[in-house]
Amino acid sequence: MAEQVAQVDYYVGMLPHKAGEGVRVLNAIKDAGVNLIGFLGYPKARKAEIILVVGTGAPALGPIAKKVGVALGKKQKAFLVTGENRPGALAEVLGNISAAGVNVETVHAVSGCAECFGALITVAPQALKKTAKALGI
Repeated sequence: MAEQVAQVDYYVGMLPHKAGEGVRVLNAIKDAGVNLIGFLGYPKARKAEIILVVGTGAPALGPIAKKVGVALGKKQKAFLVTGENRPGALAEVLGNISAAGVNVETVHAVSGCAECFGALITVAPQALKKTAKALGI
């Protein structure tokens, strides 16, 4: 199975690092009818940084988060790569990007099944077109 690649939108925000804060934001997004592709959260400087990933064309999350008192950064672009889980799958994808001369800023990889993998890959905004070409989209 060949990898599937999609360009997606994501937002970054900061929350208090305490129980229930992430759920509060996720419930607001759910109540607005937005289906997230990805959610990442981790402690950073005594707060919690969150990354919210949506498909291109999804409603803007800024106003939704603002209703529950959370400020999100501007919408940014990333690549969501999914495919068959096999040794070296992610290394091949990142190798294609590297061969194009693009420096990857972040990679978040996880799988919901033993047979598949998924990775959210971010690059500098000026490298989006070059990365898309390297990934075959």
